[in-house]
Amino acid sequence: MNATTRSESPTPSEPARPPSLVRRIFMNPREPRAGWRLLVYVVLSFLIIGILDISAVWLHLPLPLPNRIDATGLLLQEVISAAGVFGAALILARPEHRSIGIYGLPARHAFGRHFWQGVLWGIVMISVVLLLIWAFGGFSFGKIDLSGSGIVRYAFLWGAVFLMTGFFEEFSFRGYTQFTLATGIGFWPAAIILSAGFASAHIFNPGEGLVGALSVFVIAIFFCITLWRTGNLWFAVGLHAAWDWGETFLYSVPNSGLVAPGHLFDSSLHGPKWLSGGTVGPEGSVFAFLIVGVATVLFLWLYRKPAAAPSSALADPPATSY
Repeated sequence: MNATTRSESPTPSEPARPPSLVRRIFMNPREPRAGWRLLVYVVLSFLIIGILDISAVWLHLPLPLPNRIDATGLLLQEVISAAGVFGAALILARPEHRSIGIYGLPARHAFGRHFWQGVLWGIVMISVVLLLIWAFGGFSFGKIDLSGSGIVRYAFLWGAVFLMTGFFEEFSFRGYTQFTLATGIGFWPAAIILSAGFASAHIFNPGEGLVGALSVFVIAIFFCITLWRTGNLWFAVGLHAAWDWGETFLYSVPNSGLVAPGHLFDSSLHGPKWLSGGTVGPEGSVFAFLIVGVATVLFLWLYRKPAAAPSSALADPPATSY
């Protein structure tokens, strides 16, 4: 008995449906859009920091106040702030299917050669700025302002403060935020936007001014260059911490307009603002712009190639849609 088989005519494939409006608003071809991820990160960071601040007040821990700025209080606040920005990134790394290290601070490079190179660069840079201001008559050391035990105590205490400042500020503006925004608009547009935000945040410091904020923007761009060429933020963290430590403790001058007790010398800045920086401190001096410019050229010459496999958005090209 012969069975006849009928060949089934192929059904034409249906055209792909365009994504819905809601999906286009919230998603790019790979994942949630960079802007939404960034918004969630900022809200989550503020939420964690707020909870930790409230807990510190409830426990009567010495948070800094506008009329009481001291190293112990600043250290606690910087630890809380760093915990907030790291904690938010750690929470979001899992749904994004990324390791926490890709946001700029890979653990395998922690306190390695790039960090210590950054520390050396930071000390040398702020020292040359103050040396030039002194040579033109705008800076005086004065007398030593601490006892022997006080020198050791505050040297380590301010070191801890500014190490946490380096972690907090670098990760806030050049860590998760830089990585995420760069996946949408590219590395350098993101770097410029976030550096402008970094400078704007400093305007609210007492004694800060527009020239000082512009100097902060220039320094922030230099930090972005170090990220671009080294592939992570360890160099920038070391440089940032050493620069701030040199200003506040070693040379005892205003740091972005802030003056705190527990500094080594009874130093003073004087003369025209273009020279000394005035209430802003050395960051407002013309020599700060000069030295950061020279350091940028020197850094680009010494670190000639961008990192081959960076732990940053350099390794994650922008999606086709922001």
